Amino acid sequence: PLSTTTYDIILSVCLPRPATTTMMVNSAHAAFIIAAICNGVSAFAPSHREIQRRISTIKTGGPSLSPRETTTCLSMALDNAMKTRLDGIRRSYQALTERLADPDVIGNSNLLRQVMKDRSQSEEVVMAFDEYCRLDDELEGAQELFQEAGDDAEMREMARSEIKTIEAELEDLESKIKILLLPKDPNDDRNCMLEIRAGTGGSEANIFAGDLLDVYRKFMSTEGWQVSMMDSSSGDDGGYKNVVLEVRGDSVYSKLKWEAGVHRVQRVPATETQGRVHTSTATVAIMPECDEVDVKIDPKDIELSTMRSGGAGGQNVNKVETAVDLLHKPTGIRIKCTQERSQLKNKELAMKMLMGKLYDIENEKREAEERARRGDQIGTGGRSEKIRTYNWKDSRVSDHRLGQNFPLQGFLGGDVGPIIDGLIAKDQETKLRQLSEENSV
Repeated sequence: PLSTTTYDIILSVCLPRPATTTMMVNSAHAAFIIAAICNGVSAFAPSHREIQRRISTIKTGGPSLSPRETTTCLSMALDNAMKTRLDGIRRSYQALTERLADPDVIGNSNLLRQVMKDRSQSEEVVMAFDEYCRLDDELEGAQELFQEAGDDAEMREMARSEIKTIEAELEDLESKIKILLLPKDPNDDRNCMLEIRAGTGGSEANIFAGDLLDVYRKFMSTEGWQVSMMDSSSGDDGGYKNVVLEVRGDSVYSKLKWEAGVHRVQRVPATETQGRVHTSTATVAIMPECDEVDVKIDPKDIELSTMRSGGAGGQNVNKVETAVDLLHKPTGIRIKCTQERSQLKNKELAMKMLMGKLYDIENEKREAEERARRGDQIGTGGRSEKIRTYNWKDSRVSDHRLGQNFPLQGFLGGDVGPIIDGLIAKDQETKLRQLSEENSV
């Protein structure tokens, strides 16, 4: 059956503006001829009065269909290639489900964990495709009901209403499935390290870095993630010169990666006596968790020295050399770790941070190449990119990648979700557009 939108497309595309009365009459007859060719089974064919109303709208230069409505009408169903791909994913999902009952898998905790992880990655798309197939069958049944209704106006209207509802649900599911099939960042499911480093602005930059830390801790708490302090260096007037957190949980990197970059604040500092607005910055780096398989470090490239930590912790940290100073010669990365009361633990922590930084450097190179290939407009995700401005006077947070403002008080309360969701949606939109352009070539 032809949809109402299809009739609108026929009228709006075929009729020039301004359209003559003769053309209008002919177009009305054309619509009824189309319905007759379809043996009167077009559940969405407008009435004669409705056709005349739409013709009048076009004649007077009224609103026409938006590109989205046109695209929706012309691509209601998933194509065969995509259905074949989805069938393959479903078969793989079913095979993984069967493996969960395999005694060999159950007896191997590592293998069981991997099978469960692989299965969970395809579960959402399989559930969406199953629902799509179910609705597709219901749509076919509703169309048959309409054809069999004959002259029963009430039955025809009921079938027409059901078809409209099902088609709307199918359209939403199609969009969801396409998004689920988009290529994913291989690091999205990893845990990560979050580093906040005070930038320009002196003591105010340190205080701002501390404010960002409070915001992220609140956000991580609402997400149910586990957070532990890996390293920190306090500012003289409060806040932090540098702080590193280890964040563990579900899809941590996929959300926090959007926070990487330069954050700028405009406000009157607590240390300002003249009431002048200062501009300060802090840099946020998000480093996906990695292991020795991901990063190979030659022991010859490491220069390690120890020292006494000092400060709180009793005589152990003041008399025993528990602190570790680690230098990676090829990159010049230096890490000083004093968090733990044991030299061995501090060394392990320093090596973990070094691997994270080296992996982040390689990952940033790969992403830069991919963005250059795609022509990505969402931002580089690099540490030097200014991504957000916090304006205390106007009580707003401006994200420069989205070009949108958000309430400052909500952000300070840990409500980072709306900004991250907006960036994810924009990234998906860009990928879908690029995918469509590639398929059309």
